[in-house]
Amino acid sequence: MMVMIKKVVAGVAIVAIAGLVVNSAQAPQIKDKAQAKNKKVISNESLNDYNVYAIPMPKGLNFAGEIVPTENPDIYERMDRELLVNTYWQSNALLIFKRANKYFPVIEKILAEEGVPDDLKYLAVIESGLTQAVSPARATGFWQILKETGREYGLEVNDNVDERYHVEKSTRAACKYLKQSKERFGSWTAAAAAYNAGNYGVSRRFDEQHVKSYYDLLLGEETGRYVFRIIALKEILSNPKKYGFNFTNEDLYTSVPTYKVEVDTAVTDFVKFAERFDINYKLLKLHNPWLRETKLDNGSRKKYYIEIPEKGVYTIDK
Repeated sequence: MMVMIKKVVAGVAIVAIAGLVVNSAQAPQIKDKAQAKNKKVISNESLNDYNVYAIPMPKGLNFAGEIVPTENPDIYERMDRELLVNTYWQSNALLIFKRANKYFPVIEKILAEEGVPDDLKYLAVIESGLTQAVSPARATGFWQILKETGREYGLEVNDNVDERYHVEKSTRAACKYLKQSKERFGSWTAAAAAYNAGNYGVSRRFDEQHVKSYYDLLLGEETGRYVFRIIALKEILSNPKKYGFNFTNEDLYTSVPTYKVEVDTAVTDFVKFAERFDINYKLLKLHNPWLRETKLDNGSRKKYYIEIPEKGVYTIDK
């Protein structure tokens, strides 16, 4: 940083700026320029209409109908943190608004069929941002399911096929896990925490600390923030205008119309398979990310249903 030092020696003003020495005759000119610069900065600031606001704590916050006890100072601060962080991470929130319009209808339908509260869809939001993410621990897909857990809950996971990338099937697997956790702990809040820390991990904490509520547990950083992040995203996504997000329906992502093709044999080349339906391999994978290779061995003659986009949706150069 440039430092200005002003000394008066024998009635002569000397101004030194980062080693540059000027006499008193030059000083007024420098001073005038500095003042002009300051005026310009102040003027720009006055034209800047961007403001950052504290966020009032919403009343009646709940997760799956279970009240968040924000009257407790600790809970208030933890909830406030997640509301602030997720409101002011605007680019991420806008992307989630866009993706939610595309994927929530699919997830909501399955949650209803499985008897799981609608609020659990926000768990997928904080797990993956509604993308086919892969974590450092190799948890995969919208619901960030580990390989062995996926297999335990009925998903096929091998070199050819990985149904953790299948939105519908992975959602049903997540529902099974969450329902088992709810039965074990008695609340959807604790079940959500167990989705992050594991049933055993949460159960051990309850036993060690002699409490019954997630909000009374002392937990590590990630699990301690986990449910609060879900609730914050629920609040923000449910009230976009309240939190300063402005968009129209045209700004949101939408589902591409598709139809399903049944396959019960091996497929030796999905590139050629895609061409039969007037699409390319990229589009085939885009709509079927659970197909992990350019072939399907399928020695068991299992039935698979492959999504094909309707003709005319994409423009393809051939």
